[in-house]
Amino acid sequence: MKVLFGGLFSAFLVGVCFFSFAQTKLSAIQGKVLMENNEAAEAATVVLLKAADSSVVRSGLVDAAGKFEFTSVAPGAYLLLATSMGCNKVYSNPYKTSEGQTLVAGNIVLKRVNNQLQEVKVVAKRPYIEVKPGKIVLNVQNSLTAEGNSAYDILRQSPGVHVNSTNETLMISGRQPALITIDGKPTNLTGDDLVNLLRSLQSSTIDQIEMITSASAKYDASGGGIINIISKKGTNVGTNGTVTLGGGYGKYYKSRAGITFNNRTAKLNIFGNYTFDDNKTNRYINTNRNIIYKDVLSNYDVDYNNIQKTYNHNFKLGADYAISPKQTIGVLVTGVVREDDFLKNNNLNISNQNRLDSVIIAKSTLDRGSSFLNYNINYNGTLDKSGKNLSADVNYSTYHRHSNEYITNNFYIPTGVKYRDSLQLENLSPSDIHIWTTKIDYVNPLSKTSKLEAGVKYNYIQSDNNLVFGPLINNTYRADPDYTNRFIYTEIVSAAYLNYVNKIGQFNITAGLRAEKTNTTGSSIGVDQSSQVSNKNNYFNLFPQVQLNYEVDKKNVLNLSYNRGIHRPDYQDINPFLYYTDLYDYNSGNPNLKPEYTNSIQLSHTYNNTFITTLYYNVTNDAYDFPVYEQNDSSKVNITIRRNFGRIFVYGATFFAPVQFNNWWNAGFNLDASYQRYTSYAIYGNFSRGMQDIIFNTTQNFTLSSTIAAELSGMYETPTLYGINELKQRYTVNAGIGKQIFNKRGNLKLSVIDIFNSDRYRYHVGYQNIDFTGIDKRETRRVMINFTYRFGKTSVKSASKHSTGNDDEQRRTGNRN
Repeated sequence: MKVLFGGLFSAFLVGVCFFSFAQTKLSAIQGKVLMENNEAAEAATVVLLKAADSSVVRSGLVDAAGKFEFTSVAPGAYLLLATSMGCNKVYSNPYKTSEGQTLVAGNIVLKRVNNQLQEVKVVAKRPYIEVKPGKIVLNVQNSLTAEGNSAYDILRQSPGVHVNSTNETLMISGRQPALITIDGKPTNLTGDDLVNLLRSLQSSTIDQIEMITSASAKYDASGGGIINIISKKGTNVGTNGTVTLGGGYGKYYKSRAGITFNNRTAKLNIFGNYTFDDNKTNRYINTNRNIIYKDVLSNYDVDYNNIQKTYNHNFKLGADYAISPKQTIGVLVTGVVREDDFLKNNNLNISNQNRLDSVIIAKSTLDRGSSFLNYNINYNGTLDKSGKNLSADVNYSTYHRHSNEYITNNFYIPTGVKYRDSLQLENLSPSDIHIWTTKIDYVNPLSKTSKLEAGVKYNYIQSDNNLVFGPLINNTYRADPDYTNRFIYTEIVSAAYLNYVNKIGQFNITAGLRAEKTNTTGSSIGVDQSSQVSNKNNYFNLFPQVQLNYEVDKKNVLNLSYNRGIHRPDYQDINPFLYYTDLYDYNSGNPNLKPEYTNSIQLSHTYNNTFITTLYYNVTNDAYDFPVYEQNDSSKVNITIRRNFGRIFVYGATFFAPVQFNNWWNAGFNLDASYQRYTSYAIYGNFSRGMQDIIFNTTQNFTLSSTIAAELSGMYETPTLYGINELKQRYTVNAGIGKQIFNKRGNLKLSVIDIFNSDRYRYHVGYQNIDFTGIDKRETRRVMINFTYRFGKTSVKSASKHSTGNDDEQRRTGNRN
């Protein structure tokens, strides 16, 4: 019933919004911008503002005659702002448009000035979702329902983002896992550790999130696109910052606090932030597995409950120094210190021929602490008047983790009587990862419309992972040689790229080629300290990228792009450990796992810089980024592993439409409809299955007064496939309201996330001898209240943005214990 309600709710939102849109006849505003001598102001920009609060509705450039026109404008009261280099900004008198009217604003005259322009403050509010050719931009600070959430929570409900239901990695438009960057800088984490990092990033520290589906050869050859999280910073000389306090409740309490600051003088900019989270959450998983062995049906039904308490400290401190007007050197330190305490309960009911045979109840406590530190030194300089630019980064990242789990298994017959002694187990899994990265980028302008980009990158990774697992015997834990191991992995990736950019008439062309050479070695060390090389690989790849942009006319733009990408296994994916889940369920790494490769092509059309339609087609070879289940019917043990299973074919279309219904209601609609087909290599049987995947997102924004706004958002996804997993439909609805206080320096926001508690993963696997269903439900419904106060000067020029270059390596350092 909840699923039906979710679908009807989404349909209702669409119907109501488009009905309202159809009932409103839109207006147009046109005019002309001139200089004092009545010549056209050819380089002028015109901004359409709401008269009530000066918020930006739209902006554009004048043509050669100085003319401008804004079409599809909702009836209401507006101002016009005209600007041009070396001129005073000029505001028009208010205009009021009515339905169907074309208003002629007349001429706006600009005057040249010789002195520095005086600051003019304009309240500009961007829409929460902006879709541009090749990427989607989320303006996080303009979303009420994003307030109080983490970066991960925001992303998993964003347009075009797919969440891997088994390891929670993020994918864009059905591709491989995305490369995650923060201000263009590496995260150096993957798996659970990357998810934990994203959960530690508070929305109060985030300005925008970019989801890039077509990146140039300058970037790491990620076949899954790039998700870039842009931190909130200021905009002019002076000091500013924000203080944030928040709290909420779902099944358990949540609280958080944070501060950001930015101080800029003529040559030095110092910036940073610190956030703290105290969070308690719950996760429930049920799996029901049927096994037939010698004509006897067995059923293994598991109820897993996990209560997790987290203390998280996240910080960043950096400085940029202008050693000359065109050269800057910077340093940056980022870090996360996290402590997690888990209380797990795992109830396994074993039935034979539909009769309960026995019950195994496992209780465990897990203490896990981790620290991630990233150090960066960077340089950026313009070398001459032609615009030649050189940038360089040296980066070092370190990750340390301790993980100590103690498990007690109790064994019962159906009457509740124990049939054997308790089994106590110790599970220790410390990890140390070190990453060194150096990169240099060079830009050479060839003409006013063309440039050549080139660069090199070198990174060295060493991962040292231990697993000590065994029972308690005579009051001492003894390591079991079959489940105890040490795995040392090293990886060297050397890369170089060349990128050409040119504008020829109505065409914009970007063509690039990236070359990467990879050398890896993995050594497995057993309890007896004997060393054995588990895997050694050396491979060389070329990754072409081409993008062609054609401006058909002022309102229509076509974009065609192609790229080839790689997704290397996470470090834990190739670690030959057996990770304990329960006595009949394990996860295992695969030292023979190879990278997967994706070829992608997409064609997009943009109308009036507003409506965007995209067609895409992706093919992935040696696909491994979904689980494969290997079950021994005799022992009843199931092992989840990743293998180069086969190929994935995805083709689909996306459509984005922002709609301004009137001066108090606007909305964004995003539809992503695709068809996905998975085929296996012969060694894994003759698996070939396809299914549609349709995701609809909408965000409705309501301006209730000059200081009060509200938001309603929703997401619905149809049933789909993920490898051999058949996923059920899911939906979620969120709402929020916010009020500006303290002379608009303060914001108080209340949000309700997942109002109907409907966000969960339900799946079924039916392949070869595997037959099981599952439910994975996290604590998604919660009420959050957040207060943010801006102090100091409200316009401070931002810290420079640069990429340190080891984004992909950070993504891959995770673990799955």
